[in-house]
Amino acid sequence: MQIITTHKGTDFDAAASVLAAKILYPEAVAVLPKSLNPNVRAFLSIHKDLFDVQTPDGIELEAVMSLIIVDTNRWDRLDQMDRLKEKENLEIILWDHHLNEGDIDATWKCEDAVGANITLLIRNLKKQSKKLTPIQATLFLAGLYEDTGNLTFPCTKAEDALAAAYLLQQGADLSVLNSFLRPAYGEGQRRILTRMLQSAKKNRLGGYQIGINKLDITGHVNNLAVVVGMYREILNVDAAFGIFVHQKRGSIIVIGRSGTDGLDVGLIMSALGGGGHPAAGSALIKSVNPDAVEQMIVELISGNQPAAVQISDLMSYPVVTLSPDTRMKEVYTILREKGHTGIPVLDGGRLVGIISRRDFLKAKKTSALNAPVKAFMTTNVITIEPGRSPMQAAHLMINHDIGRLPVVESGRVIGIVTRSDTMRYLYDLLPE
Repeated sequence: MQIITTHKGTDFDAAASVLAAKILYPEAVAVLPKSLNPNVRAFLSIHKDLFDVQTPDGIELEAVMSLIIVDTNRWDRLDQMDRLKEKENLEIILWDHHLNEGDIDATWKCEDAVGANITLLIRNLKKQSKKLTPIQATLFLAGLYEDTGNLTFPCTKAEDALAAAYLLQQGADLSVLNSFLRPAYGEGQRRILTRMLQSAKKNRLGGYQIGINKLDITGHVNNLAVVVGMYREILNVDAAFGIFVHQKRGSIIVIGRSGTDGLDVGLIMSALGGGGHPAAGSALIKSVNPDAVEQMIVELISGNQPAAVQISDLMSYPVVTLSPDTRMKEVYTILREKGHTGIPVLDGGRLVGIISRRDFLKAKKTSALNAPVKAFMTTNVITIEPGRSPMQAAHLMINHDIGRLPVVESGRVIGIVTRSDTMRYLYDLLPE
């Protein structure tokens, strides 16, 4: 017997991957965990006559000789599959787009860092010229859109966009898809969000603005991920984490959402025993102090994230600087000879302004070239810290329409980063 299964808390990408694998392995039995995301449950309930799926309760594990796993590489994320872990001569086929280390020793695997796991299955459906129904194409596109944020998440690859185009060609219905991808937000979610905002706080960790919130909950609240996403947006932080403590059950649900490419939420959740993607992830933890969970998240962000490129890696130093009394004609010569577009102005080591080529447009008279730089410099200087990311620098430059940022640490200018520096990094143009 051969079965196909995926992780608990099944989202659209996982469900789509199971049913796409069913097309590639027609003799296999599709098995979905009992815990499904509400929107997935709603979709499958309406289309239940079109998809042949079973729950783990209906499977005789003793008869399973081949196990196909999609969208996870960890045993503890599977539902009721523990007995298969020690089974001898079990064939394990793995399809996963997470490249973090897992504990499933697969006989054969397809692993690739694409934005959505369904993209891997579509790659092979196309190779085998499999024909899809409009409903299948719609479900698969829902999985692809959900995991890539409609192709906007930093993890999105070109192949994901090509897969989306293929599914549209196969008849995927965007109106149906949008109705099921639209997250439900009701009274329960509103109450939770209000409580989170009442105790909201920001922390600076590893060069990022982070919001971490612990909250006791009772009963069952759907779509807590939607609440955490809204919490991050309202707080205007790089990433947000909700630690939801269910005292009666003795369990903690941790949900994270990231809006920056340098902070991998999925990796953090994997360390907590869960999983996810760079932009989103979750974990279910039993019998652990919520304060300890918060401390673990803090430590993972501060020290155990993969080495990410920071502004300190891109900045130029030592920095050419000027005094406030430097004459404009001298500034013009320095800008031309050094090829700089702007220079910081220091007074006694303190940053007091910046002069750029654009500021010379103010000096319309020839006599102005004999004036001191302090008469024309910009005094409202936007700076950045060395631990911030290139993406954060790019956002500052775009929002303030500037081409350079002094890098400041403990009140001292230690470097300067330009628009060209960030663009070379963001578009992989750094020299080998």
